[in-house]
Amino acid sequence: MGFTGRSPEEVRTDLRPGGVILFGRNLEPDPASGPAACKALNDGLQARWGVPVSRNVSDRERGPGGLAIDGGERALAIALDQEGGAVSRLRPWVGDTPNLRIIWEEGGASACEAWGRLWGEGLALLGFNVDFAPVADLWDGHAGTGMGDRCASRNPAEVAAAAGAFLHGLEATGVRGCLKHFPGLGGTLLDSHKGLPELTDQARIGENARPFIALSHEDRLVMVAHLKLPATEGLPASLHRGSVIDNPWGVRGRFLPDDLEMGGCTDWDWDARVRLSLAAGHEWLLVCQTEAGVSACAAALERLPSSAWEQALERSRAMRAHLREPRPGALDGAAWSAWVSRVRAAAAALAGV
Repeated sequence: MGFTGRSPEEVRTDLRPGGVILFGRNLEPDPASGPAACKALNDGLQARWGVPVSRNVSDRERGPGGLAIDGGERALAIALDQEGGAVSRLRPWVGDTPNLRIIWEEGGASACEAWGRLWGEGLALLGFNVDFAPVADLWDGHAGTGMGDRCASRNPAEVAAAAGAFLHGLEATGVRGCLKHFPGLGGTLLDSHKGLPELTDQARIGENARPFIALSHEDRLVMVAHLKLPATEGLPASLHRGSVIDNPWGVRGRFLPDDLEMGGCTDWDWDARVRLSLAAGHEWLLVCQTEAGVSACAAALERLPSSAWEQALERSRAMRAHLREPRPGALDGAAWSAWVSRVRAAAAALAGV
């Protein structure tokens, strides 16, 4: 879930999420104090909702049907969208950084891996263990879709090479990455934050899926787009089982829908969004923007029988057991300053400064 506030005390306590996602609204923009405040926030969230493997689960921490909500998990998933370029939550602290297309065109796979590792090192210092990056969509040059140069190339093999290298660097630091936005938004004309984009060209749809086919595996986080296709029977791909767990390309992974508050899925009420997401095979439900949305999602979940969510819960618990458990304590100021200097130097090198 997303939330408002910049301190643990400002975050609602009536729910027990399996993960949280931070946005710019949760980060103090001051580069002198913001990073330390972020680390303190993440430590507080981890202390509240992260459950060590050795801890027993009380009856109060059991969900409907008595199923343990946190038994066996090691860490709370704490996520950020940190791609670099246009989507850089850390920009106030590190300045402008290159997008994936520039990194790929100027430096190839080695530069993509280096930037993935850089972001992972910084996120680990701040207490994050999940990064919703990289983008594996195909570049198409269309304006107004929210994608643009977040995409490495129009060539599927090059996108797979760029995104795969970024993931390799990122996950070498212990921060889990995520492929997005399956099955691919290349060629769309509408931003899925605002409405439901559609693709009908089967050849284009097949091209879009190729990077995901190349990079997916059973333990890979894969975010599914709100995207209407001929095979989705009027639904967004994110809510359609035949486009998620039973997708025709054999793409495997730990699936989650893009933010369920986005315009691409709001034609469906919360009961439908939650029910269809779980039926599609998602392990997480991502609700990013408002407390009202988080509450509506939780209420819809409570109205379902336990058989609708038990399998998703068990799989998400298994994933959390292998998430990096951030070390509590004050931000290492010297390590952070050195890291920021490296990021700025790498950005300047790509810009030719």
